[in-house]
Amino acid sequence: MAELASWSEGPTKSAIVDFVAHATAEVAPEDRVAVFDNDGTLWCEKPAYIQLDFLVRRLAEQAAGDPELAATQPYAAAAAGNLKWFGDAVTKHYNGDDSAMKVLAGGILSAYQGLTVDEHASHVKAFFADARHPTLDRLYTACGYLPMVELLRYLESNGFTNYIASGGGRDFMRPVTTAMYGIPPERVIGSSVGLDFADGHLRTTNRPEFLDDGPVKPVRIWGRVGRRPIFAAGNSNGDIQMLEYTDGLRMLVRHDDAEREFDYTAGAEKALELAATNGWTVTSMRDDWSTVFAD
Repeated sequence: MAELASWSEGPTKSAIVDFVAHATAEVAPEDRVAVFDNDGTLWCEKPAYIQLDFLVRRLAEQAAGDPELAATQPYAAAAAGNLKWFGDAVTKHYNGDDSAMKVLAGGILSAYQGLTVDEHASHVKAFFADARHPTLDRLYTACGYLPMVELLRYLESNGFTNYIASGGGRDFMRPVTTAMYGIPPERVIGSSVGLDFADGHLRTTNRPEFLDDGPVKPVRIWGRVGRRPIFAAGNSNGDIQMLEYTDGLRMLVRHDDAEREFDYTAGAEKALELAATNGWTVTSMRDDWSTVFAD
């Protein structure tokens, strides 16, 4: 397969190729660190985040067994299948309003409390085995962007080490990132709940550990990697600080293809403004990708 085969010829592809050529000539392999957001950068995040589907199913299950719980949010939205409530909560968060996110976080943190990490991984694998995107009618595991997977392979072939740095759950992504992206679990940085160790097992708690978003992203990247990235790709306001921290090529994926995926800027307005001001590379799904998904 040709390198970056799904990338259309133009300024964006040229910027990637030129940067990688410079890096391979001037940067030591151990310093060729690339970081990628996941939701909206490597796979779909609309009409709702994939992990939200996973969590909504669990919240609806809990609501069905407790009428009192079902009368409160986020359980009421889950029971009604109101994914818009969840999507709006995340969009508000990216625009500085955490009122709904705090309510959502309470439900999320308790959804799988008490499971061993292996039991949690089994739930995630079972979900991905047959869960489908509600509008694209594809398995979620087929909702990764082919051009971005090609980019991962291209960087890898030129001595880069790729990491995921996502606001999504670390232990939700880890069971599928190797198969989908070729990124092993130890290179997945994400949000997490606290864990307790007892009787030889690690178990999930309802204590928040990290929300890997905004200014926390560069902190977590440094804590896990110990090197400053020279390549970063994101798509939303929550990726701004990760992009600012990167000493090299900064890429923002713009969702502007309503025919093949979605067309929206909600939650990315500030990032797009900064991209225009600071000369970040903006990847248009419509213009820069000849295809979106692998068939």
